[in-house]
Amino acid sequence: MGTDFNFRRKAVKSLTNDIGVYVLADLDNVPIYVGQSRDGIRSRVARHLTSARSDIIANRQIDVWEIAYVWAYPVNDPSNISSLEAALFHRYNKKSQLMNGATLPSPPNKFTIPKPSQIVQVMSNEEIKDKLDEAQRLPRQAAHYAQIVAHFVAVKNSSQIAVAMDAHFQRLKTYHQRLLKEAKPDDSEADS
Repeated sequence: MGTDFNFRRKAVKSLTNDIGVYVLADLDNVPIYVGQSRDGIRSRVARHLTSARSDIIANRQIDVWEIAYVWAYPVNDPSNISSLEAALFHRYNKKSQLMNGATLPSPPNKFTIPKPSQIVQVMSNEEIKDKLDEAQRLPRQAAHYAQIVAHFVAVKNSSQIAVAMDAHFQRLKTYHQRLLKEAKPDDSEADS
């Protein structure tokens, strides 16, 4: 099943366009990227989902095929954006390595993280179900990993790409292990 772009467009339109921080989450609703927007969360997320980011590194860091949810954290005071982004980065990066590339500075002490004001599903239930199949997900992740490695080797050897590359490799290992669990014994194993 391909991407349902009409569903995605409608879902993105429902996102707030206030300034703030956003989290891009995968098919399992696990955060994979934390970012900030001073020009509106909706417009920034739309650029991610169409790979219209201006820098090639950002376009390679995230595989939009995996992004099924967006969490929005609008802020009233622009001076709070960086602290909130750092707090969210450190919370979620501990649980599952993020694709951000750069490690953000630690947030101020006792920074309270609010709940997201919105969690928007940007992929239909049918598309999520289809893409959750490890037989699709593992080859897709392997291909994306190969692309980012090729970029690292041929174009730009940088610590930012190395961090994103490592995050992709960790995901690749997870999908690999999940697929192996689906292995069925063959006839020669059953006779032993």
